[in-house]
Amino acid sequence: MTSEIAQERRIVTEIPGPRSRELQERRRAAVPPGVGSVLPVYVTDAGGGVVVDADGNSLIDFGSGIAVTNVGNANARVAERVKAQVERFTHTCFMVAPYESYVQVCEALNALTPGDHEKRTILVNSGAEAVENAVKIARYATGRQAVVVFDHGYHGRTLLTMTLTAKNMPYKHGFGPYAPEVYRMPLAYPFRWPSGPENCGEEAARQAIDQITKQIGPENVAAVVIEPIAGEGGFIEPAPGFLPRIAEFAEANGILFVADEVQTGFARTGDLFACEHEGIVPDLITTAKGIAGGLPLAAVTGRADIMDKVHGGGLGGTYGGNPLACEAALAVLEEIEARGLVERARAIGDTMLPRLRELAAAHEAIGDVRGRGAMVAIELVKPGTKEPDPQLTAEVARRCHQAGLLVLTAGTYGNVLRFLPPLVIPDHLLNEGLDILADAFTAATA
Repeated sequence: MTSEIAQERRIVTEIPGPRSRELQERRRAAVPPGVGSVLPVYVTDAGGGVVVDADGNSLIDFGSGIAVTNVGNANARVAERVKAQVERFTHTCFMVAPYESYVQVCEALNALTPGDHEKRTILVNSGAEAVENAVKIARYATGRQAVVVFDHGYHGRTLLTMTLTAKNMPYKHGFGPYAPEVYRMPLAYPFRWPSGPENCGEEAARQAIDQITKQIGPENVAAVVIEPIAGEGGFIEPAPGFLPRIAEFAEANGILFVADEVQTGFARTGDLFACEHEGIVPDLITTAKGIAGGLPLAAVTGRADIMDKVHGGGLGGTYGGNPLACEAALAVLEEIEARGLVERARAIGDTMLPRLRELAAAHEAIGDVRGRGAMVAIELVKPGTKEPDPQLTAEVARRCHQAGLLVLTAGTYGNVLRFLPPLVIPDHLLNEGLDILADAFTAATA
């Protein structure tokens, strides 16, 4: 189950090369500029730990399509199951004429997500759609309207999920008015907590609970929605104790705890789901991205007594749980188990985090190194301060791209480099990518 693409970095033209630049010109005439791209190289092949562009350059992939291709791009097991399905049928709409693979995916998620209680799952198309449905279900089940979210959170680009999202640019700016009854609370952000990381978890939880109690009233809150590790916000791992305390408060007040695991799910953090790290058992959990190896699929999994409350026909969608995507998801789950990718994610973290800490020791501009498993990041600041440095972040990313390493930026302040290598990346590419990153820092800070 390994990619046939040569697992090597290969630079044969400038990046982007002439063919990619030609395609970029065509894009400008056909696609609005509001649809951005991290790196305008046009991909022709991808697999293992590399993406190959239209000019024949082979780049090391530290992005995985934003944590989507955890099992590798064009994974053989995924491709075989999808090919077999596309030859049988491509669509009936599960709400019209159902099929077994939808049920199989739901059964698997019911079994694999945290908690041994009875569960139900619905399948939809995207992470935003999953979060939106989780809020619908929570409001219906509780009879309440208010939804609590947290600083630095990202939950999607639809009207409701854009409202839930904390960051203005580029996600919210100019797109209001926003959905009502959404309230934002402080997140336990250890690097930036005023009294220091050692106090962060307890103080942030206390502040959030106090604000919910005073400003909204717990009896009016349907759900708290939170990422166990804030993704687009900068891979912020909430200080220990924060998530359990919020979950306890929610349970004590009849509030549903919704874990948004769209980016953290499916082995990415060294657990199958990130909320397992502190023993969190959510009432509802949303998943997407890594669920189906690149095909559009997402899910809401939750307690049966909650999920079963919604009236017949109240949930669904034309393409939700498409049979091709369902077959891909079943293949992904087989691949995670067969190749030990939960353990592999931990091993990737064991390689990356020490190397990044060494880099931080050599460069004062790296203020923080954080993350778990194969979801790690560095936060860049002006030396001697905690002032964000998005300019340096962009320059380091640019130099990485020029040298053949695909990296992504993130963070509320645009000053985080985040690393999401495929869980099947070979060790030699992982280490070569870290070498390129180190060289990019040396050049950018010279």
